[in-house]
Amino acid sequence: MTWHQNPEEPYGYYAPKKTKFSGYHGYWPISSSKVDHRFGTNQELKDLVSTAHDKNMNVLLDYVAHHIHELHPLFKQHPEFFTSLYLPDGTLNTERWNDHRLTTWFDTFMPTFDLANPKVISMMSDSAMYWLNEFKLDGFRHDACKHITEEFWRALTLKIKQNNNGKGVYQIGETYGSPELIGSYLNTGMLDGQFDFNVFDEASTTLEGVGVPNMQRIYNVLKTSFNTYGYHNLMGYISGNHDKPRFMAYASGDLKFGEDSKAAGWNREIGITDSTAYDKMALMQTFIMTIPGVPVIYYGDEIGMTGANDPDCRKMMRFEGLNNRETKLWNQVATLTHLRSENPVLIYGDFINLKAETESWAYARKYFDKEAIVLINNSKAKKKLEIELPASLKNTNLKATFKNKFKLSDGKLQITLPAYSAEVLI
Repeated sequence: MTWHQNPEEPYGYYAPKKTKFSGYHGYWPISSSKVDHRFGTNQELKDLVSTAHDKNMNVLLDYVAHHIHELHPLFKQHPEFFTSLYLPDGTLNTERWNDHRLTTWFDTFMPTFDLANPKVISMMSDSAMYWLNEFKLDGFRHDACKHITEEFWRALTLKIKQNNNGKGVYQIGETYGSPELIGSYLNTGMLDGQFDFNVFDEASTTLEGVGVPNMQRIYNVLKTSFNTYGYHNLMGYISGNHDKPRFMAYASGDLKFGEDSKAAGWNREIGITDSTAYDKMALMQTFIMTIPGVPVIYYGDEIGMTGANDPDCRKMMRFEGLNNRETKLWNQVATLTHLRSENPVLIYGDFINLKAETESWAYARKYFDKEAIVLINNSKAKKKLEIELPASLKNTNLKATFKNKFKLSDGKLQITLPAYSAEVLI
């Protein structure tokens, strides 16, 4: 979600229900400098950022450089700054995600900037710098990266580095596609990281229990990412995403794999009929908190919120009235976040795969003399794991974060984990 002022009139349309909806999310900007009044004022945003900094927290802006809404004054004043809604053959240039990815419009009311035009690149990178400096922000989550030219990213990153406030600014992008495409935006002078949707897709389906779950496949995809982005990277590893159904909906069986996930959210209430979904979500949180990269918790995943596809996955956050399972999950996630922040081995440590099987996975992190071992049981039954540790793992002073008993002797680790549970020895 971004903060740009959006129109109040409904422009979106969901055909099966013949329903129009308004832009509550900020992705239809009609102003490039004003906070949407439904969120607050520009001054209130400045106050919020200041308070966050006082609490040692950073604030990133979800920035939209690709398009604006047709009501934005710039579209009327300078139509030459935008790509054509129609292709040379007369067909609409909308949702052409791949064959016309740098010029496509997302909808007929969302003009796309011509970011092959140096004037537009200068203007939009200046606009991003306005938000960064005016509100003392700490970075950007960039929307729709693959639909924007590399020249724009280089121009913006150069301005950030030349800016007095440029030190420590973190830029993470959103790109769906191959590792090669995602990685092409991570070269010197561009973004620091991107969301690794390929790892998320494999990890979420396996840990949700849909399809044919296989922990070995998660490792294989993760290894491909390491080979592409580096074993020490700033990629974002997510628990969920606003463009996808919630993890909990599939994990509880309330949303069926393969069904129309958007229609499901419009036609029925998505609940949680199988409470083991909370345990499965704890496995997902353990995974993203213990691998290299930057863990990203989609709001509500820390308590197990559910929902089908957009807009059902974007309901209001709940802060009160949590049930016992939600409270337990929140405590597990809190434990993991503190564990990561307090132990550099989980941030900087080398990744060592120990044993990846269909229903279980063991891997380690090593940072100088500090070590951590992560063990995951993704089966519906109690499981005994026996792991032969490599000679590089010598630390015998390990403690179990979640109090599961284990035995470590002569380089062999033995532990029994309950169904759908994990342990972090550190």
